[in-house]
Amino acid sequence: MKQEFNLAKFYDNAYDWVLHYGPRLIVGILVLFAGLWLIRMLLNWSHNKMHRKNVDPTIKPFLLDVFGVALRLILVLAVMQIVGIQMTLFATLVGTFGVAVGLALSGTLQNFASGLLILLLKPFIVGDNIITQGLEGTVTSIQLFYTLVKTFDNRDVIVPNSKLSNEVIINISREGSRRLDIQLKFGKDIPLAQVRDVVNKAIDKCENVLATPERRIGVGEIQPDGYLLNVNVWVNAHGFQDTRLQLNEKLLEDLEAAQFYK
Repeated sequence: MKQEFNLAKFYDNAYDWVLHYGPRLIVGILVLFAGLWLIRMLLNWSHNKMHRKNVDPTIKPFLLDVFGVALRLILVLAVMQIVGIQMTLFATLVGTFGVAVGLALSGTLQNFASGLLILLLKPFIVGDNIITQGLEGTVTSIQLFYTLVKTFDNRDVIVPNSKLSNEVIINISREGSRRLDIQLKFGKDIPLAQVRDVVNKAIDKCENVLATPERRIGVGEIQPDGYLLNVNVWVNAHGFQDTRLQLNEKLLEDLEAAQFYK
């Protein structure tokens, strides 16, 4: 026999539920919003404090992220206690959900672990110029799951951390200087000594070329119609491309003035 819906009983149960849980729910909502505001203030204060203490910019975003996640997790647990949600049921749900999410997000978790390794081992830091995934650029940010690289043509490339921890990375600025190699071809009728003298004077005019290590200028290959002159100089890693362009321009001007290039 089908029971009839008792509207009066429904209202009584709803009224009892509101009286019992309503105040807790209201307090929980107030605590949630107040806690989120307080967490935001604490994160801003921490950011400013780290900036004043000159904390390594490589690990600063990581520390702030971990601190923020921990505070929000504590806030959620506190609100659940206020509202009256049973923690045993919550723990069971979290465990089941965690296994499912772990299987679905194995790649993301790998990126997270790789991010920790990068921050600890420091194969590169914010500000380094690196070559990775066929791209060359400057590391602008290292996050928990990815690293942001700005290429020299002003493109922002988001690289998953697992790609950076498991594959070859060329750090082209860690040593502070790089060798700039230029190869010039001359006919066999052009004297090597005069060419060397002109090249040396052109290099001296380029302020960005370092005095040490010493430059090297020599014949790299002899050909039937002439020879190839190799020029090796050392320059600062930052500004490498600008120095290359400047030195090429100086060499061309002086070689043309000496009528070695026509």
